[in-house]
Amino acid sequence: MTTAITGNLASITRTADAKAAAAQAAQSDAMGKDQFLKLFTTQLQNQNPLDPVKNEAFVAQLAQFSQLEATTNMSSSLNALVSSLKGDRMMTGSALIGRTVAAPSAPAVLNGGNPVIAVIDLPNGADKVKVDIFGADGKPVRSLQLPQQKVGLASFTWDGADDSGKPLPDGNYSMVATATVAGKDGAVTIGPMSTVRSVSTSTSSSDPILELDGGASVNLSTVMRVGQ
Repeated sequence: MTTAITGNLASITRTADAKAAAAQAAQSDAMGKDQFLKLFTTQLQNQNPLDPVKNEAFVAQLAQFSQLEATTNMSSSLNALVSSLKGDRMMTGSALIGRTVAAPSAPAVLNGGNPVIAVIDLPNGADKVKVDIFGADGKPVRSLQLPQQKVGLASFTWDGADDSGKPLPDGNYSMVATATVAGKDGAVTIGPMSTVRSVSTSTSSSDPILELDGGASVNLSTVMRVGQ
């Protein structure tokens, strides 16, 4: 009688342990391999001797464990790769500090009467190109006409003067380019050259952020050309 009671208590204890292990594993949305092994071994310890786990079920659970471990290892490897690539891109961005880059969202910065160089992306070339320049207040200050251009990146220089030839004050200006191809006008990408002052990163992206003259920030991936 005592033996039967002891056996029942041991069975109850083992069942409770199994339930506790299962509950602990369920607390996490993604079960780790240590949790899986604990749950698996607890299940084996508490199986019914008269109806043990079948070989097929045993093999299936081992396969699940192998798949879980492989997935965990793959995730760790991918995280390491992403960190490595982010570090490489950060080094690339840092090498641009003090150099000029052309980017679509960069302002055309007039400083000390120095001319502004800009780059236009012309994937289809152009019969002619019109560049409109606007002040910080959004008002037009200069309109430039460029002759026929080949396919690729075309550069031009703005002397910092308005349409009457009067020098404009220092500050940030914006540029809009329109290309004419086979008699049809269409907007094209234009990027003023600006000096990189610093580089930073974002937790939401692996693309370094370049801080430019004039207070603008652009992603490294948007850079059209790198100058001196």
